[in-house]
Amino acid sequence: MATFAKSDDSVVVIIGSGAGGGTLGNALAQKGVKVVMLEAGARQSTDSYINDEWASFAQLAWIDPRSTTGSWRIARDFPTLPAWICKTVGGTTTHFAGASLRFKPYEFKARTTYGEIAGANLLDWPIGLEDLEPYYAKAENLMGVTRTNGIPGLPGNNNFRVMYKGAKAVGYKDVHTGRMAINSEPRDERTSCHQLGFCFQGCKMGAKWSTLYTAIPAAEETDNFELRTECQVVQIQHDKAGKASGVLYVDAAGKSQVQKARIVAVAGNAIESPRLLLNSESAMFPDGLGNASGQVGRNYMRHTTGSVFGVFPEKVHFFRGTVMAGIINDENLNDPKRGFVGGYHLETISLGLPFTASFMNPGGWGRSFAADMDAYPHMAGMWIVGEDMPRETNRVTLDATVKDKAGMPVASVHVDDHENDEAMRNHAYKAGANIYEAAGATRSILVPPYPSTHNLGTNRMSAREADGVVNKFGQSWQVNNLFVSDGSQFTTGAAENPTLTIVALALRQADYIAEQMAKKVI
Repeated sequence: MATFAKSDDSVVVIIGSGAGGGTLGNALAQKGVKVVMLEAGARQSTDSYINDEWASFAQLAWIDPRSTTGSWRIARDFPTLPAWICKTVGGTTTHFAGASLRFKPYEFKARTTYGEIAGANLLDWPIGLEDLEPYYAKAENLMGVTRTNGIPGLPGNNNFRVMYKGAKAVGYKDVHTGRMAINSEPRDERTSCHQLGFCFQGCKMGAKWSTLYTAIPAAEETDNFELRTECQVVQIQHDKAGKASGVLYVDAAGKSQVQKARIVAVAGNAIESPRLLLNSESAMFPDGLGNASGQVGRNYMRHTTGSVFGVFPEKVHFFRGTVMAGIINDENLNDPKRGFVGGYHLETISLGLPFTASFMNPGGWGRSFAADMDAYPHMAGMWIVGEDMPRETNRVTLDATVKDKAGMPVASVHVDDHENDEAMRNHAYKAGANIYEAAGATRSILVPPYPSTHNLGTNRMSAREADGVVNKFGQSWQVNNLFVSDGSQFTTGAAENPTLTIVALALRQADYIAEQMAKKVI
């Protein structure tokens, strides 16, 4: 790994090492571009991962304080934990289940397809599937996505078999073990999945793709890349011309440091990235860096979610095997006759007993809760993943009173569910219960949304500067050497798990940045 001087203003500084930042950093380093990556968390490994839910959560999750407001259930159940994302090298690629799905063509054109929806701030993406398709193909090959490039699908565990039986019984057609960034056979010097069941806790076998042990080590081998861990960026600095000139960060020893930069790319996720831009206000940028449109932090999305658990006469042991062990795609279409626009997926999910108790009925107690816990070995589970509506009032702001240990105001997340979200969730609840009933369940348990890893939209792409924060390459409309490289650039959320799209956008962005640097435009 290279080492660059803090005064070196020729480097690209990337903030965050997850799906977007890690991919971008490696892609640029492979092109000969000098990169300094700043990661707020520590570096773990397949050896240091912990196959225990609570201990792993403390090791990987971003548990710094946050605040929540709004009518969404999360504000009541998890007021300091609006999102389940990670603070570690590799970011949330250490935690994601591996589902890797492409957007459908109409999902890039939500405003055109759905029309005007009262209370929603819908906008068409400035790109379409035709722009992203070659990068989807590259991302699928890079990540080793099953059911692409001749890679076989993963085997189905009991949780999948139960869902498959019920889904087929009620008439669903597109049901399988998913397109997963988890090796179904040895690939890229990584072993195949051993079905340990701790996908959310970091894959100890290294079978699940993560930038921690793929993109980042590859970048370090180029000698164009330096990773600095436990370094939290608190402000992006700019020069008199309004160009990003460097970043102020607090290092592992608690000391303030400044790294100069030619380009700054923000890839901290859809909560931390707008928080950083808003905290980078100055006399020239009084509303935050890159926020001329006033859209930084707005249009926060986290997908329409919820879970359905079925209880069966026989033991299922749904926790054995991959967490996301199968998917039903049939409901992922736009059919307003269902009472809402947009679509959703039903994906298997499994949780250990501690997390099941925490998420199934937050604050629950009494005979009914005890009966649910007693039924744990007999449960099967599925998770709803649907397109939620962007709303200007659903947003990330800086908390006026609470600061973190670096002295930075914490993020405050406000969400009110749109009626379209609620209608979709209720439809999916019914669909999930019908599936389990058809498979022989004695009862179903409908579980409210819990903190999601799918956080999107707070620095969205737009065709016009007035409508968003970045252009079609994730480049700030206001500061041309500032980029957003994570899910916060999503214009809309679509119904797909977002990681594949984040990686594809990062690969496309790397080509654009390298080209612009070569032309000396930035």
